[in-house]
Amino acid sequence: MKKRLLVVAHAPSENTQALLDAVLKGARSPGIDDVEAVHIPPLEATAEDVLAAQAVILGTTENLGYMSGALKDFFDRIYRPCLEKTQGLPYALYIRAGKDGTGTKTGVETIVTGLRWKAVQAPLICRGGWDEAFIGQCETFGATIAAGLDTGIV
Repeated sequence: MKKRLLVVAHAPSENTQALLDAVLKGARSPGIDDVEAVHIPPLEATAEDVLAAQAVILGTTENLGYMSGALKDFFDRIYRPCLEKTQGLPYALYIRAGKDGTGTKTGVETIVTGLRWKAVQAPLICRGGWDEAFIGQCETFGATIAAGLDTGIV
């Protein structure tokens, strides 16, 4: 049975959609055979989606120094139903930050600490003006998390 990698990412623009597509492309790389990477937008993702996952990739924009309202809404809805049932869930975070991403990173980490999820990679922060290199970074990020899940490291 394939392991499920849930990608809960807010992609409100062409650039953030390109980052999400790159994460998914990496997570679905050839050779990663026993992982199903599934994207569900944060406003649609449910606690049941999280409970069915063996790992989660979170993606958000930096909005006024914080995570997107859509990702915050996701956390608000899944927090209580998942609190006791997902302790130790592996997760990774990527951020598209026009500034530095620090407040966004801190906000997400505060919530996942409360959920007792386990970070399996340092957050990827694509900061500053748009850079095509972000695409490759996100693809590698997705592939790394999926490969770790596939091999049982994650």
